[in-house]
Amino acid sequence: MTRVAIIAAMPAELKPLTRGWQHERVNGVDLWRHSLDQRKWIAACAGAGVAAATRAFAEVEKLGPVTTAISVGWAGALREDLATGQACDVAAVIDARTGERFLTSCIATGSQALKGHGFSRAIEAPDTDAALAAEGTQTEKKITPQGLKPIASNKSSGGTTRAVPFQSEVQKQIHNELWLVTSSRVADAPEKLRLAETYKAGLVDMEAAAIARLAQMRGIPFYCIKGISDGYNDQLPDFNRFIMPDGQFKLARFIVFALLRPWHWRALIQMGENSRKAAQSIAASLLDFLDERGYIRSRNGYPNYKR
Repeated sequence: MTRVAIIAAMPAELKPLTRGWQHERVNGVDLWRHSLDQRKWIAACAGAGVAAATRAFAEVEKLGPVTTAISVGWAGALREDLATGQACDVAAVIDARTGERFLTSCIATGSQALKGHGFSRAIEAPDTDAALAAEGTQTEKKITPQGLKPIASNKSSGGTTRAVPFQSEVQKQIHNELWLVTSSRVADAPEKLRLAETYKAGLVDMEAAAIARLAQMRGIPFYCIKGISDGYNDQLPDFNRFIMPDGQFKLARFIVFALLRPWHWRALIQMGENSRKAAQSIAASLLDFLDERGYIRSRNGYPNYKR
């Protein structure tokens, strides 16, 4: 059986995806479940931040062992060329608090983790029904980090079935893909500039690094799909004052704040529209992503989602 954990921060990020799924709220965590044959998808959210994402993941694990972890939700753009409302596949996640870097399985598959480049070791991602059936078993293969030492050939190693690319090719692939940095706070315009310059990342969120670390600890594939809710140059109010220590957003308090400050209205209305489109794009991208990897056998097995 495959059990895919889909972790977000807020229910609105998951709404287009989980329409019609079984819902319950347990220990402050919202859970949605959907099953097809021997494949189960559990979406969860507990609020913003690493601690909340960790709690959400823990509640999912109480339902059974997780075989694949996916971090989804809204993110801010750290580049002007990234348009709001679109969903993006993330290649690598950086934890701004610790400096840890994690490759997603999209990049890690068939390659070697670049220890000297600062990335943690990767897990080979299965892409066939046979491999999917074996997820969580001893047949899953791990790829050992090789640092920056030269790779002598392009032949497969360690018993894997995929060719291992030359390291320069792996480095080039990573640099050409989209990176995300996980921050402990909602990034305003000056903070976005600092993060972009420091980490050379394209997106910022508050949860992905936590899910990447949990997946690494369990030796399971990790993926990250983020929808862009705010652009690089957007001027928005400080949301951090409305996020409680448990990661919950005090919406009523924020509404009162916003109503008294009409100069924020235009930007907030635009952000709301961007967020709605981003959530829809996340749902569409995630379903296509799962379908490509065999987690959904046919379109008849899709949850109740309309594009």
